[in-house]
Amino acid sequence: MAKERLVFKGVSEIVGTEDLGLLILTDEAKERQITIVCDKAMAVQLELRVKKVPITRIMLPEVLCRILKNNSNFDYEIVIDDIVDGQYRTLLYDKETLEPLLIRASDAVLLSVVSGIPLYMETGLMKRQAVAYNENSRGVSLPVNTISDEMLQAALDKAIADENYELASHLRDEKKRRNKGGKSYN
Repeated sequence: MAKERLVFKGVSEIVGTEDLGLLILTDEAKERQITIVCDKAMAVQLELRVKKVPITRIMLPEVLCRILKNNSNFDYEIVIDDIVDGQYRTLLYDKETLEPLLIRASDAVLLSVVSGIPLYMETGLMKRQAVAYNENSRGVSLPVNTISDEMLQAALDKAIADENYELASHLRDEKKRRNKGGKSYN
């Protein structure tokens, strides 16, 4: 499988929500970016690591990673390879046994940041999902096929309330694709 290495760039907020955040990741060349929706707790955890807050050295993720590195053959990689039900499917692979473990995408980003485990995205998926990266951008794009059903419904309701019928039509089409069980790629 062809894959591209991802680099964690930071955490952003979704305007109008208090309980969600966005994780920004780029390719190694910093030309393209993807965003991953996360809950507020995960955004806070990653922000602690970005700010290099000293307490993180004794927090559970760091301690567990040190234990694993010291007591095992710690050779893993993380691969985002698909979108299922509006979420990136992310797998943690033991590189020796090739055994995959399903992991939530935002947890995988935290694990990668804490442990140094490389994070990749399947090349075809990256081409479909990524947008141009602009380091000085004030906003980020979020592909509609990577938001939860609840977020999709809330966005549809807001588009209708704001009389943005073009956006509402696009969101309704995405809901229909999901209800039929098909994949949707922007």
